[in-house]
Amino acid sequence: MASTYTQNSGIEKPGTGDQSGTWGVTTNTNFDIIDRAVHGQASIAIFGDTTLTTNNGSPSDGVAPVIILTGTPGATFELKVTPNDQKKHYTIKNETDSACRVSYQGVSYSQSNGVEIVSNSTQAVTGDGGGGSGVFKSLTPSTDLINDLTPQLGGSLDVNGQSIVSASNGNIVVAPHGTGHVDINSDLDVTGAVDVTGDLDVDNVNINGNGITVTNTDANLTLDGNGTGKVLISNLSYPSADGTASQVLTTNGSGVLSFANASASLGSSITIGNWTIAQDGSGHLTFAYNGDTKVLVTAAGALHVEDDITAYSGI
Repeated sequence: MASTYTQNSGIEKPGTGDQSGTWGVTTNTNFDIIDRAVHGQASIAIFGDTTLTTNNGSPSDGVAPVIILTGTPGATFELKVTPNDQKKHYTIKNETDSACRVSYQGVSYSQSNGVEIVSNSTQAVTGDGGGGSGVFKSLTPSTDLINDLTPQLGGSLDVNGQSIVSASNGNIVVAPHGTGHVDINSDLDVTGAVDVTGDLDVDNVNINGNGITVTNTDANLTLDGNGTGKVLISNLSYPSADGTASQVLTTNGSGVLSFANASASLGSSITIGNWTIAQDGSGHLTFAYNGDTKVLVTAAGALHVEDDITAYSGI
C-alpha cells in the first residue's frame, strides 16, 4: 500500500505494513517537517517573481511559518505559493527594496485574492487553499498611512515629543466634519500665519512675531467675549491708509485704550457709531455726525462748532 501525505505540510503517512525495517527514516523526516512547520524560518533571496513550494515527504521552505525575504529585485515582485490547495499561515518579513505580492500559484494577483507587503515591513497572511480561486488575506492591522485612504485612530495620538511636519511647502489641514470645531485645550504658540475658515476655540493664543490678518476683503475680524467674558487687548496696531505708517492702540494702567503713537496719515479716520473723527487735507481735525461736520479744530488751535457752545450745562 502506497504512502499518502498530510494536506497542508506534506508529512508522509506510510501505508499499513509498508516500509518494514525502514520506517524510522520516514519518521525522522516527518519529525523534521513538523519541527520546521512549528518553529522554522526560511530566508529566501529574491531576484524577481519567486515560487514558495511545500514538498511532500521532505522539509521545504513552504512549510516554515516565518519567511524572510532578502535581496534587491528593484521592482514589485510576486511570491507564488504552491501547491495552491494547501491552507497556509505565514509571517512574512520583506527586507527587499520592493513590494512583495503574495498569492497562490495559478491565481492572477489582485487586492481581493492576495496581499501586498511593502518594502521593509512585516505582515501575517493566511491562505484558504482554494486552488485556482484560492485567496490570501492579511491578518495584520494596516499601518500603511500612504496607501490607506481612510486611516483611523483607535485611541489618542501621542506625538512622543515629535512634530507633525508637511513636505514641499504643503499645508496641514484639520477639517472637522459638519458643525465640528477644532478645540485647542492648551496654549497655542504660532510662529507663522494661521488660516481659519471656521470657528476657532482657543484657551490661550500666543502670536510670536506675527499678526492676525483677514485676507478676504469682504470679511470682518470679530473678537467676541461671549457672555460675561471679555476680549482683553494690551497692544493693537494697524496700518495707516497709505500703508507707510502705523498707529498703535494701547491700554494704560487703568485699562483705557488710547493711541500710543498717533501718527495717523492724512485721510485716516476713526468711526464711533455715527460719529467720524478725521484729519482733512488742511491738517484740521474734524468731528462729523452722519457725514456732516459738527466740530472742527484748526491746525492753529481754533475751535469751530456748527451749533452753540454751552458751558456748565450739568451734563
